[in-house]
Amino acid sequence: MTAENVQSLIDQLHEEAQMDRPNDLTPDVSIVMGSDSDLPTMAGGKGKRPGAYAALADELGFEEQTDFTDAPDARFTFETFVVSAHRTPDLMYAYAETAEARGLDVIVAGAGGKSADLPNMTASIAYPLPVVGVPVQEKSVDSVIGMPQGAPITAVDAGKSFNAALTAAQILSRQHGELRDRLVEYHEGLQEEVGDASRDLHELGTPGFKEEYWE
Repeated sequence: MTAENVQSLIDQLHEEAQMDRPNDLTPDVSIVMGSDSDLPTMAGGKGKRPGAYAALADELGFEEQTDFTDAPDARFTFETFVVSAHRTPDLMYAYAETAEARGLDVIVAGAGGKSADLPNMTASIAYPLPVVGVPVQEKSVDSVIGMPQGAPITAVDAGKSFNAALTAAQILSRQHGELRDRLVEYHEGLQEEVGDASRDLHELGTPGFKEEYWE
C-alpha cells in the first residue's frame, strides 16, 4: 500500500510527463537523493564542502525550478527531490520512468549507506538518460559504481556532488554554447586563483604568504 502523499507525487510525475512542455521550460538537471539527511552533501552548507546545488546555482547561474508549470526566468534550471529506493520504490520507479518525458536531460543521484541503490536503480530505469551517481559516504562507493556491463552509470568520488553537477553541465554544454561558455569561465577562474597563489607564494616567500593568507 502506498502512502497518500507518496501516491500524490507519483500521480503528479505522470501528469507532468503527459504535458509535453517545451524543453526550455522544463528542468534540465535533476538532483535526487535517498533521504533529506543527504542534503548537506548534495547541496553543501555550513561546515560542508560545496555541493551540486552550489555548482549549478552559484557557479553556473542555474535556477531551481519548484513548480513544473511555472519555470523561472532562466534558460537553465534544475529540480530537487527526495526519492528513496528502499522506502518508496514506487516513487523511485515513477520518477526515473517519467524523467525523460518530463524534459530532464541529466540526473544527479546521491545516496548513502552500504546499500546506496538509488543512483544505479535510477540509471537502469531512466536509461538512456545519463545519470551521475554520488556516493554520499565512503561506504557507498561500491554500491553506486557496481553496475553490470550494459547498464552504465557515471559516478564521482564519495561526497563530491559538486563535481557531479559539473559533469551534468558538461553533458548539457555539448548542445548549448552558452553553458559551455559558463563552464569555461568557471574553469578560467580556477586557473587564475592558482596563478595568483603561485605568484604570491613566490614573491612573498613562505613566511609572508602564511602571514597574509593563513593567519
